[in-house]
Amino acid sequence: MRADYPTLTQTIAALTEGETDAVALMATVACEVHHADDRFDWTGFYRVTAPQVLKIGPYQGGHGCLVIPFSRGVCGAAARTGEVQLVADVEAFPDHIACAASTRSELVLPVRDGAGALIGVFDIDSDQPDAFDQSDATALQAILQQVFGRL
Repeated sequence: MRADYPTLTQTIAALTEGETDAVALMATVACEVHHADDRFDWTGFYRVTAPQVLKIGPYQGGHGCLVIPFSRGVCGAAARTGEVQLVADVEAFPDHIACAASTRSELVLPVRDGAGALIGVFDIDSDQPDAFDQSDATALQAILQQVFGRL
């Protein structure tokens, strides 16, 4: 099953309406996105908790890395550059951090609040190679902006 992004967008909007707590919002988004698509094996947030440091936030799936510096891995690259990271083969990504040995591809999106400040990254891992494309990134960016842009 592949994500039906228009329905997912409406569902998340309804579930998060009026909520202003970032962690509650992250938990809801992670759950809904994770269960919307069979390609998504690990879905969750890494929060900016100190300068140049990400710590694990709400997620769905097996354990994740607890701390990721901005200087390392796919999540660090998304935080450091402020750009979406669409990685077809994690083995080919310099300095990839293998939080789960089964991960083959990854999509990581920066998460910003309404003032444009980076509050974290949204990470989706897949056990399938080349699992994500630009349409996934575009739809998920819109969802993240809708939810976190009001903070």
